[in-house]
Amino acid sequence: MTIKKFQGKTEEEATAKAKEEFGAQTVIMNVKEIKPKGFLRSFKTSIFEVTAAIEETEQSLASKAPTPLPPLTGNINMAADEPISIPKPESISIPKPEPMKEMFASVENTWASSIGTQNLEEKKKESVIENNLEEKLESLQSLLEKKLAPQQPEEIPKEVPVDENFKFIKMIYSILLDNEVDEKYVNQIMDEVEKVMKGGASVDLILSSIYQKMILKFGQPQPIEMSGRKPKVVFFIGPTGVGKTTTIAKIASRFKVEKGKKVALFTADTYRIAAAEQLRTYANILDTPLTIVYSSGELNEELKMSEDYDLVLVDTAGFSHKNEEQRNETKELIDKIPGEYQKEVYLVLSATTKYRDLIDIADIYNKHFQFKLIFTKLDETSCFGNILNMKLYTGADLSYSTYGQNVPEDIEIFDTQKIVKLLLGGK
Repeated sequence: MTIKKFQGKTEEEATAKAKEEFGAQTVIMNVKEIKPKGFLRSFKTSIFEVTAAIEETEQSLASKAPTPLPPLTGNINMAADEPISIPKPESISIPKPEPMKEMFASVENTWASSIGTQNLEEKKKESVIENNLEEKLESLQSLLEKKLAPQQPEEIPKEVPVDENFKFIKMIYSILLDNEVDEKYVNQIMDEVEKVMKGGASVDLILSSIYQKMILKFGQPQPIEMSGRKPKVVFFIGPTGVGKTTTIAKIASRFKVEKGKKVALFTADTYRIAAAEQLRTYANILDTPLTIVYSSGELNEELKMSEDYDLVLVDTAGFSHKNEEQRNETKELIDKIPGEYQKEVYLVLSATTKYRDLIDIADIYNKHFQFKLIFTKLDETSCFGNILNMKLYTGADLSYSTYGQNVPEDIEIFDTQKIVKLLLGGK
C-alpha cells in the first residue's frame, strides 16, 4: 500500500492531484484544512491537505518484501469453533458506544481460558494492551501524520515481545467477530496485514496496518453526483421497512435546500397508500412536485415533462426479495428508461437485518441491477460488521448512511473512518 499527501488551494484540487498520480483506485483517507499562521495570517488563505492511499498488487508487494524473518513462535487457532465467548455489548447508538473497559474485561476473561494460566507480570502487560487500544485508535490519525511527514525521519519501532503481539492480534480478531464481521473477511484482513508486518513490530504499527487495510476495503464513498445532464434519474430499491421513503426525503432536502438544485419526486409504490402519502408530506414541505406512476411508459412520459429539473428521485415498491412479480415490475421501470437519461440505482438496506437475509437480498438484486449501497438505522444496532460484509460480498460502492428519523439531519455520506474505529472497538 502506498500512502502520500497532496496539497491544493481547495479540497477538490488536492484530490485531483492525488487521483492524477494514483489513478481511479485512489482512496482518500483524510482531508485537513491547514490555516495560515504568523503575523500576516489574515492576508493569507487556507490550503487543503489530502492523505491518499492506493492498494499495491501482490506482485509489487512481493518485489518490495524484505528477506523473510523466522516465523513468530507460538500458534493462534483462529477457527470459528474456537471458544471465543465475548459478552455482547449493550445496545449503543452513534456516537456513544459502550465504554471500552467493559469490553476489554470480557476479552480478558476469554484469554484466561484460551491461553491458560499466566503469571502476574504477563497479566499486567496484557491489561496495558487492552486499556490502551481506545487511546491508540483516537490518536491513530496523528500517528499516521507523523509517519507520513516527509521532513521527519521514520521512527524505528520499538520491539514488542512476541507474546504481546499474539495477544493483541487475538483481541482485535475477537472484537471484529463480536461486531459480526464474517470470519472469512477477518482472516483476509489478518492475512494481508501479516504480509507487510515485520517481526517484532509494535502494537501501534500492527493497529495502523489493520486500520489502513480496513479503510481500503471500504473504499471511497460514492454519493449522488450531478453530471450536467438533466435530469439525472435515481432509483431507490430494497425490501420493505428499511426506510427508503425517509431516505429519499433526506436526500431531496440536501440537494434542494443545501445545493439549490431543482428536485422532483416520483413514486412507483402503488401497493401502499401510506407510502405515497408519506412522500407527499415531504414534497409539500420541500415545495417540490410529487408524481405517482403506474408503469414504465407513464414514467417515461413524466420524465419528458421534467426536463428542466436537475434531479428526479424515484421511490419503488418495497417488497420481499422473494416476490418475483413485483421485482420484475421494478426491473422494467429501470430498464426501459431512455438512453439519453443518466440513471443510477441505490439498494437501501437496514444495518439491523440479519446477515443471512442480507445475503439473500443481495443475491436476488445482483441478478437484475447494478447498484450502490445505502445503509439505514445505524442508530438501532450495536454491531456494524454487516456493512463491511455486504461491501465485500457485493463489491458495490457505499454511498450514504442514516441514523435516525429526523429529516434532513440524520443522514451523511458514509463515514469510513468512524465505522472502522467502531469495528475495532473505539468510539
